[in-house]
Amino acid sequence: MAQTIGLVVNHTKANAEAIATRLITAITRCQGQAIIEAKTAEALGRPELAVTEQDFSARADMIFVLGGDGTLLGAARRFSCFGIPMLGINIGHLGFLSEAEPHDLERAVIRVLNDDFYLERRMMLETCVWRGGECVHRTIGLNDAGIGKGSFARMIGVQIYVDDNLYDEFSGDGVIVSTPTGSTAYSLSCGGPIVVPHMQVIILTPICAHKLVARPCVIGAEQKVRVTVAASHNDLGLTVDGQVGFPLQNGDDVVVTRAACETILVRWQERAFFSILQSKLRGD
Repeated sequence: MAQTIGLVVNHTKANAEAIATRLITAITRCQGQAIIEAKTAEALGRPELAVTEQDFSARADMIFVLGGDGTLLGAARRFSCFGIPMLGINIGHLGFLSEAEPHDLERAVIRVLNDDFYLERRMMLETCVWRGGECVHRTIGLNDAGIGKGSFARMIGVQIYVDDNLYDEFSGDGVIVSTPTGSTAYSLSCGGPIVVPHMQVIILTPICAHKLVARPCVIGAEQKVRVTVAASHNDLGLTVDGQVGFPLQNGDDVVVTRAACETILVRWQERAFFSILQSKLRGD
């Protein structure tokens, strides 16, 4: 039974602090303990609940993430390797990864503290940029790694290798390497397939390829993807989860593999993936 709940709050969202205050009250009323990061504690006027980031990850049995999908993606990169389950509470726009809503906070707390939920493990990706035989940038992500040109640049060339075998090469805007979780994000908007989240696969989706036969491809989760970039300009880069950016140079290799850690999401039994999919993509 989860007793100590850590709160991650996106303070840029409307009413975030008021909702966080309600959530703390609900946790306390249900005999749980809330802990919060220093910035949140200062904003809420609750210094007695503040803990350091190290203590936060060590003490929390579960993390409630108040924000949208972007907030949960950031929390996943920070805390997934500690094996802490996370419950997304949507105070953003889409909230595809979230399981609870602000109007249902008290019920969500009761369910969590009474073990009325299940845990869903989502695979993550590790991305490393190799330049001159050295890994110059490494990060993990829950959704995807996008390798592409800048906003106004000309096309770039990409060579895509799977387990060191050439899969495809083309000029265009780039390529997305995504998890099943990320299949409903940037990859979907570029024509990639929707993949149910429990599957263990990696999706390769070309971005505006200047080639008639460039198509998305689904490969095994344990396979290695290497993307070599070529460009006559300097406006190209890597973006992980749409949030972490790194500038690339001509000839860089971007290697993407399954990460050692997973994101653990709290889910309600009555919510099925396809019903959530239809609801969110219709904008309900």
